[in-house]
Amino acid sequence: MEVVGLWRYPVKSLQGERIDAASVVGDGIEGDRHWGIRDEGTGRILTARRRPELLRATASYDDEDLPVITLPGGAVLVGPGAETDRGLSAWLGSPVSLVSAEGWAGRAEFFEDATDDRSQAVEWTMPEGRFVDAAPILVLTTSSLRTGTALYPDGTWETRRFRPNVLLEVAGEGWVEDGWIGRTLRLGSAELAPAEPCVRCTMVTRSQPGLDPDVDIFRTLARHHRGHFGVWSTVAATGVVSIGDRAILAPAAPVLP
Repeated sequence: MEVVGLWRYPVKSLQGERIDAASVVGDGIEGDRHWGIRDEGTGRILTARRRPELLRATASYDDEDLPVITLPGGAVLVGPGAETDRGLSAWLGSPVSLVSAEGWAGRAEFFEDATDDRSQAVEWTMPEGRFVDAAPILVLTTSSLRTGTALYPDGTWETRRFRPNVLLEVAGEGWVEDGWIGRTLRLGSAELAPAEPCVRCTMVTRSQPGLDPDVDIFRTLARHHRGHFGVWSTVAATGVVSIGDRAILAPAAPVLP
């Protein structure tokens, strides 16, 4: 297996940045989902589940590690503060603010029916310190992408629709990540611990620049794989992972009689 893609998403639900190397720290990839846009009316962190237009903006970091947000019209907002909050509020049409995840656990929501935005919205609390849905690092394989494509060839199974942190080239087809849970995955000098399947939601149905909305992506995953796609992972050992690194899966522990 080989690392063929790395991403970090400085601001939750905005487009992220593709990177050549990632520093894996104790709670995830450095710089990933450290920022979110808070609805000042509800106190929740906005996601593209509720506000699909978030996927039309892009976030990156400048040389001082400040988040840089580029809005669909081309306006650029740098760092937290009143000017950024005014720009985001004008864009979204309601009072919002750019906030750091450091030191608190944000609240967000998802729809019970991922194909129907009118269904019941369920609130949950994200892990403290990062605006991630479950575990800090999402790993996906080309094997799973090919499997999805074979099941629904009319869909666009482009990697960025699924927002992984790490994409691994794996030969063949099949949901190979399912068999990694409880094992150790070495990437460069870092080690990850695949912990649980990524349960997909309405995010994968949303339009993105160059990608049309498509609820049948989710329906395909729900019908054939319980809605799972990729694997959430925790950090077993810190280090650096780079494009082109080999990915090595530790052997499974023997089953004792």
